[in-house]
Amino acid sequence: MRKFVVMALLVVSANSFAQKMKVSKGDIKNLKDISAYTLEFDYSNLEIPKYDSEDDFLADKMAKREEKEAGKGEEFKKSWFADRQDRYEPKFIESFNKRFDDGEVSVSMEDAAYTMKIHTNKIYAGYNVGVVRKNAEIDATVTVYETANPSNVLLEGKYSDVQGYGAMGNDYNSGYRISECYAKLAKNMAGYIIKKALK
Repeated sequence: MRKFVVMALLVVSANSFAQKMKVSKGDIKNLKDISAYTLEFDYSNLEIPKYDSEDDFLADKMAKREEKEAGKGEEFKKSWFADRQDRYEPKFIESFNKRFDDGEVSVSMEDAAYTMKIHTNKIYAGYNVGVVRKNAEIDATVTVYETANPSNVLLEGKYSDVQGYGAMGNDYNSGYRISECYAKLAKNMAGYIIKKALK
């Protein structure tokens, strides 16, 4: 019972902590009349906490898995990259679009007059070993610009330490944990548009 109460409090505190964009360029009001965005995802120069680079992270994780079972290292590397298209990006789209009941604003991979670029700066995969777990976490820079004229930036800002939480603690898969960060990022971005651009 005590464990359940602690977990419930963690969920409440995680969900109540709303991330705010730190705007570096443009203004949210510039998005007032935009109803559709083309999404672009960028994972270049990705920071992985405690590692010098993404390559170092992959080498370490692959080696540890290969020691346990041949082929598991390459399997991990394949899923690490596949999760972007298979999990993170669809989760962002789903979470963002469901905030708009009448579809007044939407994001997709289809061509639109304006682009919303999600540049992931940091990924921390978190962990769940049953008795103890830690949320996954991402940092991301969101840039909105005119698709035909990328130098025309309407808004740019950063979200830091966006944490994902799901499955009531039964999130043993790192790809799932990280995908929940993108759901939270989308929720925050959609909420920002609703509160500041559409009103």
